[in-house]
Parts: sequence; C-alpha cells; structure tokens
Amino acid sequence: MRPAPFFGFLGAASALVFSCMGAAYGTAKSGVGVASMGVMRPELVMKSIVPVVMAGVLGIYGLIIAVIISTGINPKAKPYYLFDGYAHLSSGLACGLAGLAAGMAIGIVGDAGVRANAQQPKLFVGMILILIFAEALALYGLIVGIILSSRAGQSRAD
Repeated sequence: MRPAPFFGFLGAASALVFSCMGAAYGTAKSGVGVASMGVMRPELVMKSIVPVVMAGVLGIYGLIIAVIISTGINPKAKPYYLFDGYAHLSSGLACGLAGLAAGMAIGIVGDAGVRANAQQPKLFVGMILILIFAEALALYGLIVGIILSSRAGQSRAD
C-alpha cells in the first residue's frame, strides 16, 4: 500500500467538504436573516439575497481545488511521491478551511446586515463591503491552494 495517494485524495475531499460546510453555514445563517427581514420589509428581499449568493460561491472554490488535485493524482502514469500527497493535502486544507472561515463570517455578517438594512437602508453599502472582505478570505485560500497544488510533481524522491 502506498500512502501518498491517500493524502492527495484526502486533500481533495478536505477542500470540497470544508468549503461546502462554510457555504452551507453562510447560506443558512444569512437566509434566516433574509426570511426574518422579509416579514418586515418584503420589498427588500431580492436586494438582500447578496449574502446567500456570496456564500454559495465558496463551495465552487472548493470544487475547483478538488478537481485540480484529483486530476493530478495518477500514480500509474507517473510516480506519485509523499511530497506530492502532502502538497495536495495542504492545498485542500488551505482552500477548505479558508472557505469555512469565510462562510462563517459571511453568515454572521449577512444575518445581522440584512436585518439592519431593513431598519436603516444606508447600511447596505457597508454590509456589501464587509461581505466582500469576508469573501476575499476564501479567495486567498483558493490562490494559496492553487500555488501549493502546483508544487506537486516537483519532487524527485520519497
């Protein structure tokens, strides 16, 4: 048994699972805020969907890294060393955990932001800026994940 592909596939799974956990939490938490706000101000519901959409994008980041990692694992075509497995594991964890953190931030800000926006419309731009900075956290994880994943295949030995 070779442990290197195990670590590579664990990285792909980690990227997708953690990013989707962040996306699910952000969607659920901000969706509750949208539903609560929609009772008071139903005309603002469509404008308040922004946090839900931004949270959903986090899952796509994890999917991108998972596909990049899984296409790089082919031990029959070329040697797949432990270095490669660790590079793919760190790539998946970087993207996945950044997506999880971003999803938590988007959910909390989205929930409070859409409720506050229903009472004071001037807060909308501020809420969007905070959401953009929260989304940037996941984007940083995606970028680092791509860089780490590209390091796989550069090893010469176990």
